[in-house]
Amino acid sequence: MAGRQSLRADCGNCFALCCTAFGFSRSADFPIDKPAGTPCSNLASDFSCTIHDSLGPRGFRGCTVFDCFGAGQYVSQRLYAGKSWLENPETKAEMFSAFAAARQLHEMLWYLAEAQARTFDPDASDRVTRLSDTIGQAVGGELTDLLELNVQDLHSQVRSTLIDVSLEVRASYLAAGDDHLDAALKPGADLMGQNLRSRRLCGADLRGAYLIASDLRGSDLSGADLLGADLRDARLDGADLSQSLFLTQPHVNAARGTLLTLLPADLERPSHWQNG
Repeated sequence: MAGRQSLRADCGNCFALCCTAFGFSRSADFPIDKPAGTPCSNLASDFSCTIHDSLGPRGFRGCTVFDCFGAGQYVSQRLYAGKSWLENPETKAEMFSAFAAARQLHEMLWYLAEAQARTFDPDASDRVTRLSDTIGQAVGGELTDLLELNVQDLHSQVRSTLIDVSLEVRASYLAAGDDHLDAALKPGADLMGQNLRSRRLCGADLRGAYLIASDLRGSDLSGADLLGADLRDARLDGADLSQSLFLTQPHVNAARGTLLTLLPADLERPSHWQNG
């Protein structure tokens, strides 16, 4: 979608901010504890990852599904003019705070771009435009503009707008007679490990749903709202997500699919998906 190119991660122009600014705890996604603001033990001096080709097998699965939506290169190059926190240690805390804020704002812009493309409601379109402009002015301004921005307030406004657009888009599927959806398919539903194979899930509201290890093989998720859904290890072989709402690269990276899985044109097929 228009405007999304700058929201794609360019790790070669980033100071490994995702590997330093954020912390994580030992879990199924990480084999070690790492406090926020400290470099990962696998980080090289040139900001590359020394185990990048084997992150999954080594237990760093969380790294393989993370996406900064282009915030890394934006902070590194635009806000700090290519001067890293290693070169200027006094900027470290501020840089990491800027990255945390920018990452949220860039993700909002990703969703808003889709909302603008999917809505036919002039009022919703105007709200999307105003929010996009507000965020655009913040990320296009000075560092102080970004750090002083009320990100949580913006997040609430964006969330409300996305829900309205979702209602509009999903209503078109229900109006066409797709009233097949059962009560279990709802926002925040626990659908972990559920058999949803070869189901017509068009227009389903799966916002924030737990779809971990669910079987969605051959299912049609056109118009299904997947905002914030957890698709870790979900089986997507042959599933149609090409018209799903608010699908992101982290969603796709966390799931299991094949060449037969249909994705939106601006999302990439993960390298770990095998031919089906």
